[in-house]
Amino acid sequence: MKKAFGFIIILLSLPVLWWISTNIRTEIHAAKAHEKQIASAIHLPEVQPQLPVTLIDQNGNTFSEEYVEWRQPLTLQEIPKIAQEIFIASEDAHFYEHIGFDLSAIVRAVVANSSTNSTSQGASTITQQLVRMRYLSDEKTYERKLTEVFYSYELEKEFDKDAILTMYLNEAYFSNQVYGIGGAATYYFQKPLQELSIAEIAFIAAIPNNPSLYNPLKNFDKTKARQERLLDTLATSGAITKEDANTHKAETITLNVKNKAQSYPMYSTYVLQELKWLVAEKEGYADRLAKTQSEEEKKKIKAQLDNRLKTLFQNGLTIYTALNPDKQANDEKKMTAILGSGKLQAAGAVIDNKSREVVSLYAGKNYEKFGYHRAFQGTRQPGSAFKPLAVYAPFFETTAHTPDSIVSGGSYCVGSFCPQNYGGFKYGDVPIRVAFQYSYNTSALRLLNTIGIDTAFSYLDRFNFRSIVAKDHNYAVSLGGLTYGVTALELADAYTSFIDGSYVQAHSIRKVTAADGTELYSWDPARDQIWSPKTVKNMRSILSDVVTRGTGQGVYSRSNYIGAKTGTTNNYRDYWLAGLNDEYTAAVWLGYDKPQSMERLEDYKIHHQLFNVLLQ
Repeated sequence: MKKAFGFIIILLSLPVLWWISTNIRTEIHAAKAHEKQIASAIHLPEVQPQLPVTLIDQNGNTFSEEYVEWRQPLTLQEIPKIAQEIFIASEDAHFYEHIGFDLSAIVRAVVANSSTNSTSQGASTITQQLVRMRYLSDEKTYERKLTEVFYSYELEKEFDKDAILTMYLNEAYFSNQVYGIGGAATYYFQKPLQELSIAEIAFIAAIPNNPSLYNPLKNFDKTKARQERLLDTLATSGAITKEDANTHKAETITLNVKNKAQSYPMYSTYVLQELKWLVAEKEGYADRLAKTQSEEEKKKIKAQLDNRLKTLFQNGLTIYTALNPDKQANDEKKMTAILGSGKLQAAGAVIDNKSREVVSLYAGKNYEKFGYHRAFQGTRQPGSAFKPLAVYAPFFETTAHTPDSIVSGGSYCVGSFCPQNYGGFKYGDVPIRVAFQYSYNTSALRLLNTIGIDTAFSYLDRFNFRSIVAKDHNYAVSLGGLTYGVTALELADAYTSFIDGSYVQAHSIRKVTAADGTELYSWDPARDQIWSPKTVKNMRSILSDVVTRGTGQGVYSRSNYIGAKTGTTNNYRDYWLAGLNDEYTAAVWLGYDKPQSMERLEDYKIHHQLFNVLLQ
C-alpha cells in the first residue's frame, strides 16, 4: 500500500518537475544567448551609485549637500561584527555555505507557495537579494526567480563571500532614500556606525526587510518590534545571550534624524559652477574649447565635460571653500533689508585681499538655489566703474604721468564718437585725479586715445572677463561701454589687482577631494604681476580721492584705507560701486532685472549703502 501510494505521488510530481526543468532550461538558454550582456551586468559592482557632494566652509563646517540618495559606503572591516551577524542570522543563516542560492529553501518556498496559490514565500539568500537590488526587478514570478538564481551563482563565482556581504550591506535600502548601513547610521542617529550601540544597530537593521512597513519616521513602534525580534534571533544563534538581548531591548532608542544641509544657496550655487570651470581647466576641456571654432565640436566637448562632472558627482566629492558664513549671513540680511520690498535688485561680491578668495556673494533679493545668480551671471554695462581698468591704470603703467598731470575736460571726439560729460558740462584743464574723482568722460577718452585701444586691452585681457568680445575693442570702452557687460564678481576680481599690482583669479574653492579623501583638484595659486608699484600707488591715491571728495562720498570703512569708483550707465539703468579697503575688495551692482531708469533714486545712494555692507 505504501509502495503504491509513493508511486502515485511520484507520478503526480512528474508534471511539476517537468514544468520546473523546462523553465530552468528556458532561462539558461536565454541567459547563454545573452552571455555577453550578463557578463557585463555581473561586473556592475565596480560602478558606484551617486554619493553625496559636501560643501565645507572656511571653518571646516558643512554648509551644503547635494544628493538624491544618502549613502556612506563602508568596508567590511568598518562594519561591526554584530551588524554582520544580525543580517546573516535573520536573512541567510547559511550564507557562508551555499553557492548563491539555497536549494532546500527554494523547495520549501515552492511547496508553501503552491499550497497558497501565490508567490509570497521568500527563500532569497543575501546574494540573491543583492542581485535583485542591482540587476532585477522585485516582480514576484517564477521566471524572474530563476534568472535571479542564475545571476546569484555567477556572482558567487566572480566575488568572494566577504565582498558580496560588503556590497549587500552598502546597498540595502533603509527607507527615506537612505542606502547602506553606514548611511542609515549617520541619517537616523547622526553618528558613525561604529559608535552605535547594539540596540541602535539592531534598530536600523530592522528596516531593509520591509522599508515601507519599518520606516522608523512613520512606523517607529513597528520598527522597534522587529528590532526586538532580531535581538531574539541573535540570542538564538548564540551571538549574544538571552540576558543581553533583554538588556538591549530595554534600551531607549532616540532618533536624531539628519537634515539635508542647504545653507547659503547664494554661495553654494556659485561653488558648483566654479567646480565645472575647475574641472574644465584641469582636465583640458577649457583649452580644447578655446582652440576650436566649430560649434559642433564645442557642443561635443561640453557634453563630454557634463558627463565627466556626472561621474564625479556619482563617486562623491567634498569641496572645501572659502565661505565666511558669518559675513555671508550678515551681507544677505542687511543688503536685502536695504533693497526693500519692491523689484529693485542688486548683486555683490567680496574677495579677501590676502588669500584672493571669494568669501561672500550676494545673488539678489529672494534668491532661490540654482536660480538666476546676479553676482556671476548678471552681465551689465559697468559704466565709469570700468575706467580704472580700461583707461587710468594702463595710462599710468605705460606713461610717466602722475595723478597731478593735467588733462582737458573739454569736448573731444575720436572719429564719430563724441561722448559728453555728466550733465553735458564742459571743463578746462584739470589734474587727472580731479577728472577721475568726478568721472569726466571726455578726459577718459583723451587718455585712452593717448595709449591706444590695443594697449588698453593688452591689460584687460589678463583678467577674467568672460563676456568681453572682439567687437568691444573700440573707444566706447573708455566709458565702460561693452557689448554684453561684466558681472559684479568679475569686476571685484579685477579690482584686486589694485591691492599690490598682482593678480590671480579669485576663487571660492580651496580644494576638491574624492570620497576617500584623495585630493582631486585645486586652483593654481601663482599670481601674475599686472601693475608696477608706481601704478598701484597712483591708482590707490585717485580711488581714495573718489571717496573723500568725489562721486564716492558716503562710502566709509573702519580700516586705514578705502578707495572706490562709481559707475552710472545711460538713462540711470545701472549703478555700480567697486573698490577696496585693507581687508576686502568688493563690487556691487544696483538695478532692475528688466532695465529701467533709476534717476529718482540717485540722491538716496543705495549702492553706496550696499557697498558699505560688503566692506564691513
